[in-house]
Amino acid sequence: MSKTLKDVLNNYDLLSHPNPYTGKILSRISICRSSQMGYHYYKCDNPECCHVHYQYHGCGNRHCPQCNWLKQQQWKEARINELLPVKYFHVVFTLPHELNSIIAGNRVVMFNLLFKSASNTLLTLCKDPKWLGATPSISIVLHTWGQQLSFHTHVHCIVSGGGVDKDLNWVDLKKKTHKGYLLPYEVIEPFFKKCFFRNLNRMINSNQVKIDNKTNWKHLKNKLYDKQWIVYAKPPMGSVQQVIEYLAQYCNKVAISNHRILEVNTNEVLFQYKDRNKNGKKRQIRLSTGEFVRRFEQHILPHRFVKIRHYGILANNNRKTRINKILEKMKLPKHAPTVKIPYHVRLMELYGFDVNKCPKCNEGKLILIDEVYPSCRGSPAINRFKSKKDLSD
Repeated sequence: MSKTLKDVLNNYDLLSHPNPYTGKILSRISICRSSQMGYHYYKCDNPECCHVHYQYHGCGNRHCPQCNWLKQQQWKEARINELLPVKYFHVVFTLPHELNSIIAGNRVVMFNLLFKSASNTLLTLCKDPKWLGATPSISIVLHTWGQQLSFHTHVHCIVSGGGVDKDLNWVDLKKKTHKGYLLPYEVIEPFFKKCFFRNLNRMINSNQVKIDNKTNWKHLKNKLYDKQWIVYAKPPMGSVQQVIEYLAQYCNKVAISNHRILEVNTNEVLFQYKDRNKNGKKRQIRLSTGEFVRRFEQHILPHRFVKIRHYGILANNNRKTRINKILEKMKLPKHAPTVKIPYHVRLMELYGFDVNKCPKCNEGKLILIDEVYPSCRGSPAINRFKSKKDLSD
């Protein structure tokens, strides 16, 4: 039987957890799809069956691996109406591990600075006539983990292979200049490093970013400035559908998926990871339950922090109007409106599973008898509680 993150957390003492915010999130994940979260109560309408079925509610938290698949499907469909039929590039900006302690103590400020530096690098260089001379479409997703749940702060960027000028006319990449890539590494890496350091130095001097007394910032800054940073750029991707599938994986990922957890007992967790130094070869690592939870917990995002952001053509201000004007100038039809597909229809579409059919007799239809919801976060469930608060954070 497969193991899940929920199984790991049920072997960990969450009641004495020192951090109230992350402790509450871990507690919700530990009771996901259980009676404590509430349930829908059904009964089969086949008189020869009359089977009683309980459908337990998910926690709905964005860090829960069990509750992310539906959000991923919804997100993919919304993005179809924003991407243009052009080539897209994948660019990754990674912060050196020497900054981990500063990031851990200033998470919101440092994450925002990473978004700002990455987007400013791409927008500024793409607007330069030497490289493109136009504004591209940019989507950026924050990731903080490595395969072994280590703290590894980086952003994935999906950037259009071209952009628009001030009149929203489309401008293609210059093939001779780019040689199959969006921007040369020799240009993008120093620009990103300079942009990030300039702002970080200012924020440290103004006490917006706090560092401990043991950190010699001047020495660390010189060391990191001399170091080569990892800015990874891939060749252009395929169709728009491929871009969406690829981006959806990054946007809705959590630190670890349930299928990677191989074994759970009272004291230890065994999980699988890909060794990047061995061409992605699958290996296994065993951690104590406490260490596993500690590693997972450091990837819980700050309260209401937005980890997916859009820039350039996809900037939020008048985005839909702008995209329609670009499509019109490209002599292409406007995107069809997004249709919200119900949960049961989506399950049938993806897996051929009819949630309305009785699982016992496979003939009758499940009729909803009652709904039970938690009266408040973490409390026992009560019948027909109507005020459903936002529990997504």
